[in-house]
Order: sequence, then structure tokens, then C-alpha cells
Amino acid sequence: MSSQVHPLAGQPAPPDALIDVEALREAYFWRRPDPASPEQQVVFGTSGHRGSALDGSFNEWHVLAIAQAICDHRRRQGIAGPLFLGADTHALSEPATASALEVLAANGVEVMLAPPGQFTPTPAVSLAILEYNRGKEGSARGDGIVMTPSHNPPRDGGFKYNPPHGGPADGATTASIQADANAYLRHDLAGVQRLDAERAFARGSCHEHDYLAQYVAALAEVVDFDLIRAAGVRMGVDPLGGAGVDYWPAIAERYRLPLTVVSDTVDPRFAFMTLDWDGKIRMDPSSPYAMRRLTALQDRFDVAFACDTDHDRHGIVTPSSGLMPPNHYLSVCVDYLLRHRPGWRADIAIGKTVVTTALIHRVAQRLGTRVFETPVGFKWFAPGLLDGSLGMGCEESAGASLLRRDGRTWTTDKDGIAAALLAAEITARAGVDPGACYRSLTAALGTPLADRVEAHATREQKQRLAALTPDSVKAGSLAGEPVEAVQSRAPGNGEPIGGIKVCTASGWFAARPSGTEDIYKIYAESFRDEGHLRSLLQEAQGLVDGVLAAS
Repeated sequence: MSSQVHPLAGQPAPPDALIDVEALREAYFWRRPDPASPEQQVVFGTSGHRGSALDGSFNEWHVLAIAQAICDHRRRQGIAGPLFLGADTHALSEPATASALEVLAANGVEVMLAPPGQFTPTPAVSLAILEYNRGKEGSARGDGIVMTPSHNPPRDGGFKYNPPHGGPADGATTASIQADANAYLRHDLAGVQRLDAERAFARGSCHEHDYLAQYVAALAEVVDFDLIRAAGVRMGVDPLGGAGVDYWPAIAERYRLPLTVVSDTVDPRFAFMTLDWDGKIRMDPSSPYAMRRLTALQDRFDVAFACDTDHDRHGIVTPSSGLMPPNHYLSVCVDYLLRHRPGWRADIAIGKTVVTTALIHRVAQRLGTRVFETPVGFKWFAPGLLDGSLGMGCEESAGASLLRRDGRTWTTDKDGIAAALLAAEITARAGVDPGACYRSLTAALGTPLADRVEAHATREQKQRLAALTPDSVKAGSLAGEPVEAVQSRAPGNGEPIGGIKVCTASGWFAARPSGTEDIYKIYAESFRDEGHLRSLLQEAQGLVDGVLAAS
């Protein structure tokens, strides 16, 4: 990452970097958001509403308003089945869950909750929705909520909604929920139905659901544990204090695997983390700074992995390569799955976002497979994973899900657990780790060099970046090569990418605002050399600087 790196990046979190959990939770209840302030309104990005109670952007009023808006949406859509509710280990997830339950119970919604003391990964919620809805139609179907800000810092909270297809809600759905929630905020929550927690539970509409047992029992239909066990692949995993902390020992026990959990600590301050590139605590399993604890152990295992707080993202550590960049590992996964999943349909496609490595195109072309390229956001892959037309959907931010080995749907939301365990299956079959598999792949197809720049952007600046069009790019060449394509819409589905992508024969860059943080991102990839990559980034930065200066 080309952004300026904090001097303490990769170092253990110092005391002054830790949140005051009690103060954060107090702010959740007592701070009232200002509905006239754009920064304090409900905003669904690429993966739900996120914010911090300390900033007035994720407080009890937000959760109450969103929960009521979802109840309204359920009535409009005729969804009368149970709602599967999960939560991760962030400090605000617990009070947010309690607040949402008060509204859901008052609206007569049947809610499925994990047993007391058990956290719930995003993929386990997705699987539970899909399994319940199997064979059901119309009002009998259920949906779900996950309280998580994903890998965001400990001060943040998050609220995700998954409709009956089990994956992230589409833009029309989230826009409607967002508008209704903000209307409730503007009218002092008038119309929000609510019961206190004690009365909510007394209603009998809350039911216990064993997400862990259901998920672990079905996982063998996705990953070949017999192959892993026979090969004796030694695995290490760091749950990073996240929602899957109890899932890994259960997986190891059920499938008799040599799997070591290197830490089972759960701490809402995440005091065990090393600081990320910008000096913040962030549970990002693809960051070499945040993953310093696990990478220090890489020689102890044949393959090691970690997942973010809600376990929908993965990080892979190998003896030969250390922490693999997500694009490297995803390319290996695509190549492996297309060769070793005979149960998948012959016309299967691979889903990738516009900022995920172009090496996947080369892999797919060599194997005669179509690539379905979309804007950023896993929601674009949910329909294809549901109907079995996509074998895998993947994002450069280390998010992926795949079909079961026989071609049936697994999860339609990101699954960091299955993606991580696939690394062990690859190691078992190939006899070398995924890092070595990547080198073999690039020896045949070319080696991409990639980097990304992140920097702060105001809401207005983000809107200007998102509105870029092909007409915004006047140059006919990029880094010394003719421009072959300028895209503001994704080739796979024609949807706006929320920015711009410029392609040449041997490289590309994309510039877009983040959907979840007040930053913009510039991605670039070169199949030539480091100098070419720097030129791509430099010219992309010039375009972005011009847009920001205009604002």
C-alpha cells in the first residue's frame, strides 16, 4: 500500500490506542444523532451501515430506526418467516443486538439467536437463511441481520441486512431501508414500535438456533477434509478475537484435523492486535501489519490462516511466501477449483470485482471459463451463487465464497472460514503450499504487480469521485501504452462501478470512493514491472487530485 505508513504500524497496540469500552457503550445509549448532519444519518455502503457511537454515527437511535425500517420492508415484501440474527465481538454489537430485538419483538418478528455466549459469523447466518428457505416460497421465507462492522476498528459498530437469498441486500433494498430509517430519525422515532428487553424476551418470539453445529456439520460438503487429514497438513489459525473463535476447535474436533488455534482471546478492545498501516487497530487478515502475530509463526505450519471479526474475510500465511496478498491467493483458488470440482456445471463462471486482479481473467481464459466482472460489493454475486451459475465470487479485499463440491449453493455472503480451509485442501492435493502454487501460475501466465493508495476524502469529494465517467479521462495513453478501455460500468452486469477504471494491454488503474469509510482508494496493477506500476499510480493520482481540487 503506497499510503503513508504510521511509524508504529505492525507494533503491539499501545495503551493509548485502546478504546474505553464503557465510555463507548455509554455514548451508544445517551448520544442522540443529528438527522440534519450527513455524517450522522443512516448510510448503507457496500456492506451495511457502519459508524461509531462516539461520532454520533452508530447509536441506539440508528439501530432502532433501521430495525423498524427492516420490519416495514418485510411487510411490504411479504417476508413472514423467522429472522436469523447474528453478532460479532465488537463492543457495540451486543447493545445493538439488544436494541434491535426490542423492535423486532414489538413488530411480532420471530428471531433466531445463537445460544448465550456464542458469537455468530456472517457465513453462518447466510447458511442458516438458505437452509431454512430451502423449498419455501413467498411469505414462508426468512431473512437475517448481522451486527458487525467487519474488520473496522474497535470503536465502530455495524448493521447488515441479508434478505431471503442469504447474501447482502441489493442497492434498491438498502436505499429503501436507509430512507425509511432516516425518516424515523427526523421524526424523533415516531412510529418505531419497541418493547423493553425483558418484555421482548417474554413474548416468546426469540428462539435459540445452533448456528455453530449447523455450519460445522455441513462444511465437509465444501472442503475435502478427508484429503487434508490423509495428507497430514499442519494448520494454524488466528481468529483475531472474532465471531468464529468457537468454530475452529469444533471443526478440528469433528473432522480430526491437526489444526492449532493460536489464540482464543476475545477482547472488545482487541488489545492483542498489532497496529495497522495507519496506526489504527483493524482486524484485517490481509494486512501484513495487522497480521504480524500470525506471520511470525509461519514456519510452524504447512499453512496458516486468520479471519476478520465477523469471519467473512480470510488471510493466508504460507512458509514459502508469508502472508499472501488476497489477489495471489484468489487466483490460486480459481485455478484450483476449476480443475478439481468435477461436480460443478460445465458452463460455470467465476465472479470477480473490477478491482480484483486481471490474472483471474488469464486463468479463466486458459481453462475456457467465463468471468463475470462486477462493481465492488459482494451483493452482485449472491444471485449467481444462489442459482449455481457462479462457482466462486471473489473480491480483492479478501472476501470470497464458493459452491459446495457437488455444485449446490453454500453461502451467498462472504465466507472466510471455507476460503481459509480451502488453502489446506490445495496444499494437500498439490503437495506444496498456495504460495508455491502461485509462482507456478505466474510462470505460465505472467506476474502482476499491484498496489493501492488510500487517503481521506469528504462526503462531497467521494460523491465527485463516484460520478466520474469515461469523458473524465482525456488522455489516449496510460503509462506509455494506448488506452484500450475506460469503464464507469462493470463489464459483467453493466452496473456503475462508482468511479472509473482505465485499462491498457499490460496494466490498469481504478479510482473509487470507499463505501464504508471516509476515504478514497486508487488501485493499480501492472504485468510489466515496478516502474510501470508507479507510473500507473502517478497518473491515476493526477486524475483524482484534479477531481478533489474541483471540490
